[in-house]
Amino acid sequence: MGLRCLTLVVSAWLSLSTASAAVSPFAPGQSGHLFTLHGSNTVGARLAPELARDYLLAKGAESVSIRAGQKENEYRIEGRGPAGPVYIDVAAHGSGTGMSGLASGEAQVAMASRPIKASEEALLADYGPMRTFEAEHVVAIDGLAVIVHRSNPVEALTVDQIARLFSGEVRNWSQVGGPDRAVSLYARDNKSGTWDSFKSMVLNGRFALSRDARRFESNDRLSDSVAADPGAIGFVGLASVRQAKALSVSQDGTQPLRPEPLYVATEDYALSRRLFMYTLPGRTPPLVREYIEYVHSRAGQERVAEVGFVSQNPVSLKPELTAQAPVSYKALVGHAERLSINFRFDEGSSRLDNKARWDIERLARFMTAPENRERQLQLIGFGDAEQTEHRALVLSQMRALRVKAALRDRGIDAASVVGFGSDLPVAANKEGVRLKNQRVEVWVFDGSASQRVNDAKDDMELRRAAERDSVSSRL
Repeated sequence: MGLRCLTLVVSAWLSLSTASAAVSPFAPGQSGHLFTLHGSNTVGARLAPELARDYLLAKGAESVSIRAGQKENEYRIEGRGPAGPVYIDVAAHGSGTGMSGLASGEAQVAMASRPIKASEEALLADYGPMRTFEAEHVVAIDGLAVIVHRSNPVEALTVDQIARLFSGEVRNWSQVGGPDRAVSLYARDNKSGTWDSFKSMVLNGRFALSRDARRFESNDRLSDSVAADPGAIGFVGLASVRQAKALSVSQDGTQPLRPEPLYVATEDYALSRRLFMYTLPGRTPPLVREYIEYVHSRAGQERVAEVGFVSQNPVSLKPELTAQAPVSYKALVGHAERLSINFRFDEGSSRLDNKARWDIERLARFMTAPENRERQLQLIGFGDAEQTEHRALVLSQMRALRVKAALRDRGIDAASVVGFGSDLPVAANKEGVRLKNQRVEVWVFDGSASQRVNDAKDDMELRRAAERDSVSSRL
């Protein structure tokens, strides 16, 4: 799809998403059941019901409430419209149930806390491709928090250590720098997308969960159990840390990071993940489409943050740079603030992925806000170590150019792009996670800092030229 065509598609989808006031009022005579969501407990326990409540209110419904259903983790969001009662149903029994609900017609939206599986794509193949922009919607970013009791002195673990703890290979906290205390394990159940994410990101086919682990359908119940057990370790969605303590996590060769909003939003945190809603391509009912658009709106993403996940509304922050950052990188961003957006791409492609397509619009909206109109954008591309150093550098620059071109189509100019190749990895260089290193960071700086930023770029190019000359002289 060309960039201009892409812009038109995104603009069409976002036509109602600039503010809740753009949601259309109920059609004459519209009442009763509007649509149903099935799937992830992470998405469906609070986020989807509260978004549904906000959506009904934005449409003009009155006396809107969220009522628990007869079964645990089921809810009815109901209110009164001009023509009578209106309601939306949510059943949050695990990501897999969302896909089966779409297939059976029982649900019009599938909630998932991990990407759709190949087997689920096959199940829904008759309805069209499920990874397209029309079908796959990233509604929030979540950090898969690894939690312990607050009295536990351990502050950071590697992904490998976490895997060995949950497999039962490590049975005492003293083996990972903690007290001489037995480890007790708390995990989500097999239907949970949180469990699927943990299994994929942590156990990764190398380890199996210990049979001693206690299993939970609810994130909140798991977290409360960990908070009451000094020997406990568990994993939950970011919104469910509650009274437990979240640990910093690292992968091979990366800096340990806590599941803080900036690092989760940019997906630099090792156990960050996307939360999804899926709809059937070409068969999305108008009200469902409007609900999805509301979720993506500024108001919808503010609700995402209030619930405890990480909003996709851009914010600028001044992060602490890691010791591993190259000198030229530190000089380049020393006068700038980082935005909570990382642009990523379809696997094996230079195409912006589905989240990035929405982020182009969000970033354009951010830059046209009155308080940001005098600020300038700096795009910094990164690659992975799978390619040669030169190829990684070239590809990182090309990715940044791709984002620059998409922004230009939205009327936003960015400063000249910069690539840093395979420097500053945020994920291990191995299958399944390497893709996270292929990214474009977004930094903003005031016009008064333009000369200093340009000087930093010139100095970087001089350093690179000197390095190339040094290599040539040794050959």
